Amino acid sequence: MRYLHTMVRVKDLDAALRFWCDLLGLQEVRRMENEAGRYTLVFLAAPKDLDRSAAERSPELELTYNWDSEDYTGGRNFGHLAYRVDDIYAACRRLLAGGVTINRPPRDGHMAFVRSPDGISIELLQEGERLPPEEPWSSMPNVGSW
Repeated sequence: MRYLHTMVRVKDLDAALRFWCDLLGLQEVRRMENEAGRYTLVFLAAPKDLDRSAAERSPELELTYNWDSEDYTGGRNFGHLAYRVDDIYAACRRLLAGGVTINRPPRDGHMAFVRSPDGISIELLQEGERLPPEEPWSSMPNVGSW
């Protein structure tokens, strides 16, 4: 057995791609349009997983966009996606500057949580050792839930 991908349904494909690619840093690796089924599948991979994605089609995130409007609600049975980042403070600065709420700031220089436009909780973990505490993160309160 091996992990392939996680599928997340999205309501607005452009908003989802802006979040996942432009702000979070994933890269689109392939896209499939299905006119008969009226949906688009967009597969994304983290930069350090691109070679493995090309060779194995994993590990990836699949965004499923159904062309007919539908509201999705997240269930408590889904926890979160987790990504390791080179610099958690830089990642959070980029997300914050892009209008994303930092639900759980990286006060400890190690972990933060944000949510996608579709309410998917994402954990960001610092690669390697924790970074020294830094403002504004050290004193920033939690917002919402993750």
